[in-house]
Amino acid sequence: MQRKLSLSWRLTSYFALLSASVLLVLNWVITASVEQHFVAQDRDILSSKIAQTFERVSGISDDQSLARLASDLSFMFANHTDISALVMTKEGTVLFKTDTAVIPIEQLTRALNDSVVDSFMWHDDKHSYRGFVQDVTPAYSHLGTLIILTALNIDHHTRFMSRFKQQLLLYSALATLVSGLLGWLAAKRGLRPLFLMRDQALNVTAAHLEQRMSVDSVPVEIAGLAQALNDMLSRLEDNVTRLSQFSSDIAHELRTPLSNLMTQTHVALSRPRNIDSYRDVLISNAEEYERLSRMISDMLFLAKADHGLVLPTYEPINLRAEVDNIVEFYELLASEKQVSIHVTGNGYIQGDHLMVRRAISNVLSNAIRHSYDNSEIQVVIQPKLGVIDLSISNAGDTIPEKDVPHLFDRFYRADKNRTKNDMNGVGLGLAITQAIVVSHAGSMKIESANNRSTFTLSFITPQSEP
Repeated sequence: MQRKLSLSWRLTSYFALLSASVLLVLNWVITASVEQHFVAQDRDILSSKIAQTFERVSGISDDQSLARLASDLSFMFANHTDISALVMTKEGTVLFKTDTAVIPIEQLTRALNDSVVDSFMWHDDKHSYRGFVQDVTPAYSHLGTLIILTALNIDHHTRFMSRFKQQLLLYSALATLVSGLLGWLAAKRGLRPLFLMRDQALNVTAAHLEQRMSVDSVPVEIAGLAQALNDMLSRLEDNVTRLSQFSSDIAHELRTPLSNLMTQTHVALSRPRNIDSYRDVLISNAEEYERLSRMISDMLFLAKADHGLVLPTYEPINLRAEVDNIVEFYELLASEKQVSIHVTGNGYIQGDHLMVRRAISNVLSNAIRHSYDNSEIQVVIQPKLGVIDLSISNAGDTIPEKDVPHLFDRFYRADKNRTKNDMNGVGLGLAITQAIVVSHAGSMKIESANNRSTFTLSFITPQSEP
């Protein structure tokens, strides 16, 4: 597998590439500016000759002045070996040409025919030239429009520009290397907080989840990352703590029924007994097996809920009808404590009948179990904007404020005393209820004060009620 470049090298490469691109553009601008300067300088050097040649050619008025043109121009350029001149018609007929340079007349003619030419540059075997082109119409109309080319040997410019471009490329390459080195140092220094965060992360283990990343000492750009990592560690620490507690609670809850089974079995086998005694032992063991079966089923249900509980069915539910059926089922249990149940309100939701019934049953049975004798349980169904609240309120001991946030935790009970005779449950009922409500896109809340506790199940209202 090919190893990927580190972030430092990537930043260094990007910085060097950007620097090289900027320097190349700057080289092009500088070179073009120097070239334009030389063009202006050459035009300035030739300005007097251009003006004199233009004056001579434009002054041609007859055959005699045309005949004198070659001698006049030859005398004017006699002492200027670095300057060349050409006068010709647009058709390419040469009227005058100096011998100081080989002028490519055909190339010049094609350039003039293709576009408007102000300057013209060419090279021969040894030299380079730059000329300036003018159109002139002499007084002698028989000639028509003439072309004047006045050129200058620019070998010194060419040599300078060649050396200048080489030096610019060399300096640009060196500047790119220096920029890359500085970029690497800047990247290393800028990424140092990430390396520190890496070192801190390496210290995080299952036994030391309390470690946190420093948010205040890192740059603003990665402060959000540090905070996100801290939030993740907090969630991990909370989940690991809950998992450890959950494992401990499972062991504790399984130990009681298993201990009962083993004790009763050993006692039964300690000496011969009659059939009725063995039957009593089997009945007692069956009760423990039922408790274990319920516990395992509840744990499997919660495990499914952790991975996204899927509703078996999704259909309209009449909450009032469901509550009335559940209240009728628990009337005998409530009558043992002289507890009355009063139901008000009505409403419809969408969901699974059996799961909703189980959630309501868990809360109602819990309310009956913890209600004072000769008290009343109030069940209120209250439609609101977008939701329906189902509240179950009972008179009983106030739940300590420190216990309220943990009532939905698995195996959690406000009464920490667990005995082998405690058959009221193992602390999974409210956890299952919350999982069912959440699977219906709802929520739960608990309020407990002044010897009255209220459990509220909130369900999403369907778009149209039946």
